[in-house]
Amino acid sequence: MKKVKLAILTFTVVMIACTSFYYVKMKRTASTTPPDGIPYIIILGAKVEGETLSKVLKNRADAALSYWNNNKQSKIIVSGGKGAGENISEAAALKNYLLEKKVPEEMILMEDTSTSTIENLQNSKDIYDIKEAIIATSDFHLYRAITISEKIGIRAYPLAAKTPNSVKVSLTLREFLAIGKMKVLGY
Repeated sequence: MKKVKLAILTFTVVMIACTSFYYVKMKRTASTTPPDGIPYIIILGAKVEGETLSKVLKNRADAALSYWNNNKQSKIIVSGGKGAGENISEAAALKNYLLEKKVPEEMILMEDTSTSTIENLQNSKDIYDIKEAIIATSDFHLYRAITISEKIGIRAYPLAAKTPNSVKVSLTLREFLAIGKMKVLGY
């Protein structure tokens, strides 16, 4: 019985230590300000409700717009395929939103087939030969997105979008699981 209790205690301590370690990494990455003059901004996809951006996706688009307004030479890559309950791809919804915000169409590039973060980034890199980019995504998601970007050969700079309080806990917990998966699978 003592061995079982010790194993449970050890597992708990290791999980708390790992979670704390990655929480600090997530916070540090999200607090970084990207430099000006980066040629591409990649907005990572998130849920679309019909044809409307979810609050999470709108916040990502608004963060990218804020950067782009001071760096209008940067091309914006909108990414994300069409998932269940979505009438259009995440990329198409993002493009429509950016056009409404007066971003010229020639400044918007699309990657509309991806279904995951790694596909968002790999497809964008492959289609547009990306070497360096701003990665615009939710604050909780930036650490993993930057890690993946660098592993596939993109020099990446984080641009944090605020996560709505209504989904912050659930998405952050889900992200810890995704980080664990990334570490186990090596990407």
